[in-house]
Amino acid sequence: MKEYTYKDYPIKIFGIPDFDKHKKITRLPDDVIEKVPSLEFLGRRPMGVRAGFRTNSKKFTLKFEFETLSVDIGMSIYACQSAFVFVGERKTSRFLGICNPYNYESKIFENTFTKSDEMEDVTIFLPRNEIIKTFSIFIEDEAEILPPTPYKYSTPILYYGSSITEGGIACNVTNGYNAVISRHLDADYYNLGFSGSAKGELAMADFINTLDISLFVYDYDHNAPDVEHLKRTHEPFFKRIRESKPDLPILMMTRPYANYGSDEQARKEVVYTTYKNAIDSGDKNVYFIDGETFFKDDPDKELCFIDTIHPNDLGFYKMVQVIEPVIKQILEA
Repeated sequence: MKEYTYKDYPIKIFGIPDFDKHKKITRLPDDVIEKVPSLEFLGRRPMGVRAGFRTNSKKFTLKFEFETLSVDIGMSIYACQSAFVFVGERKTSRFLGICNPYNYESKIFENTFTKSDEMEDVTIFLPRNEIIKTFSIFIEDEAEILPPTPYKYSTPILYYGSSITEGGIACNVTNGYNAVISRHLDADYYNLGFSGSAKGELAMADFINTLDISLFVYDYDHNAPDVEHLKRTHEPFFKRIRESKPDLPILMMTRPYANYGSDEQARKEVVYTTYKNAIDSGDKNVYFIDGETFFKDDPDKELCFIDTIHPNDLGFYKMVQVIEPVIKQILEA
């Protein structure tokens, strides 16, 4: 078997800004983490990160080594620490299976997958919860390996927000709403969701301004400690982005929630005010989605959450049904 590490050509890593420069499996560079210390661990976990290649190898093996490994109160090893493997064109790809730790002590693990001997795309969604030390792909000696097919929308969408943006608490990393939208539209993306730790820091806006992106989805309502914090940070963050990227489409969203109360309504008003002020100032590239509309009229909305806060897989799918048409319209404009 021939070995290729994640750093080796023709393996392509998606979902990590500037990966080709630093070759690190981390969503944020060191200088940003220094400015936002709360992201020391979360910024290094590879939510939304994918590895891609094409091969005609009938069998291939994945081998991972973690730096960290810990229990998540809301998610299993399958959801948190497993890589999910798909083969074929992204919109119609086939799910081959997972590569997962054998238990909570197994930081080194592997699995072998079987596909046809045709030259096909392989897309690997990396484990979301841990810092990955390294991983390798092994293919048959006589087989070829080529770069993956480019995404139709190759300039990434950037999502910034909460643990829900990360994909919590779907049963696997491919069922978060942004991952589903990526597959449906064949669109690359960056997932900058940070559980409890995306709070509208201007250092994050400055980092986002350095990136080449097609759309900014702006959703950290859940992480703001209170309404006053959201008022202090939401519009300044938007304006910092807009100063650098005057023509970038920006989609603002409010939190998904089964039953909006007075606090949720107050937060929604803050986000909507940022949007309305932008419209009134002549901004023609801002969009707004009311998170209350994801579930408001659904008699089964209580089935869409695992803890009244985080959507489950059904909840994420209902979010997709509202968000995807808006993103599709923006990308096709």
